[in-house]
Amino acid sequence: MSPLLEVRNLSVAYGAIEAVRDVSFSVDEGQVVSLIGANGAGKTTTLRTISGLLRPTRGEILFRGEPIHRKAAHEILASGIAHSPEGRRLFGRMTVEENLQLGAYVRNDEAGIQSDMRRVYELFPVLGERRHNKAGLFSGGEQQMLAIGRAMMSKPKLLMLDEPSMGLSPIMTQRIFDTIKELQSQGTTILLVEQNALAALALSDRGYVIDLGSTTLEGPGIDLLADQRVRAAYLGEG
Repeated sequence: MSPLLEVRNLSVAYGAIEAVRDVSFSVDEGQVVSLIGANGAGKTTTLRTISGLLRPTRGEILFRGEPIHRKAAHEILASGIAHSPEGRRLFGRMTVEENLQLGAYVRNDEAGIQSDMRRVYELFPVLGERRHNKAGLFSGGEQQMLAIGRAMMSKPKLLMLDEPSMGLSPIMTQRIFDTIKELQSQGTTILLVEQNALAALALSDRGYVIDLGSTTLEGPGIDLLADQRVRAAYLGEG
């Protein structure tokens, strides 16, 4: 069976600066897959290219066996890929409910939208309790919950999360990672970019290390956790 997502020899440039060089990886349906690496390694650029916000200079991206790297961002979203970006990018003057409704803008099944909104509120009860409050008044952890919930509202087959634990307390970080496992158990495939390499690899079926724009290591998450090169570079050991 072919992967749900396959990235082949992807290269992306900002003008004359090549941020991603020949990155290749795949994500099988039902998996949590992590991309780890230092700041500036090209992880966020890779996600932005998958979601259609950037265009590759070389390589290709296949989703369900079909090339998507020339499609517009809204077409990629409609095909089943949702992206919760670094920094959350919420609409602070809009309410929780309005932000969630925006996540479903490619859909026209009102009953399904309401059902999925209830699902978000079940996952994150604080959002349901404060559904009429403006998003800009929330804490960082609550905003991250809303960012994930908004991405879920498009009913994605693949959910891409960019730095979901950034700026969060250890307790809130653990809650976000518990939610990722819960989403996986409910059938959502997840591609995760995360600075917290220990937590990311611990819950990942597979991981890839991106260094200076290129894929340098790959393997099951538990194997990468035990790799001394990974432990020295990203876990502060050795």
